[in-house]
Amino acid sequence: MSQSIFTLHLAARTLHEGGIVAYPTEAVYGLGCDPRNREAVCRLLALKRRPMHKGLILIAAEYAQLLPYIRQPSPSRRLWLEQSWPGPVTWLIPARSGVPRWLRGRHATIAVRVTAHPLAAALCRAFGGAIVSTSANPAGLPPARTPLAVRRYFGDRLDSVIHGETGSSRNPTEIRDLADGRVLRPS
Repeated sequence: MSQSIFTLHLAARTLHEGGIVAYPTEAVYGLGCDPRNREAVCRLLALKRRPMHKGLILIAAEYAQLLPYIRQPSPSRRLWLEQSWPGPVTWLIPARSGVPRWLRGRHATIAVRVTAHPLAAALCRAFGGAIVSTSANPAGLPPARTPLAVRRYFGDRLDSVIHGETGSSRNPTEIRDLADGRVLRPS
């Protein structure tokens, strides 16, 4: 991992202070913020020109970081998660009571993933929990795959950009529904 611990801790502090951070993920650069901070989430949505009703993805370094946001699945469904994580599979899981609409949109589920990307996971660990993860691009444009592309899209409107290589996935992560395992967005 080429990022210093100091850089990751600065980015985590930025998240705690309500900032928006860009970072590499399994396929593209992501934009993240503290999912508990409504102002930060609304600012991120405005940067992307993404409507709130669509909902957002949360990433974590480990399953336990997702527990404040999801209802515990049955043992058989939990096995599906364990077989795909850490990795580039995002699951729609019933949201825990009280999960705000600004995260889940108009859905009763929330999209979550335990990331396999070492920098994204290290950022979650430094932050101490799950973070919002949405592709670093304005709506309708291709996702950024480099820090330069992130800066071209957002200039100085981001609070931090973590430099690093994205993973080898060519497409955004697959999305599956935990209710039946159905693939909603192939990878």
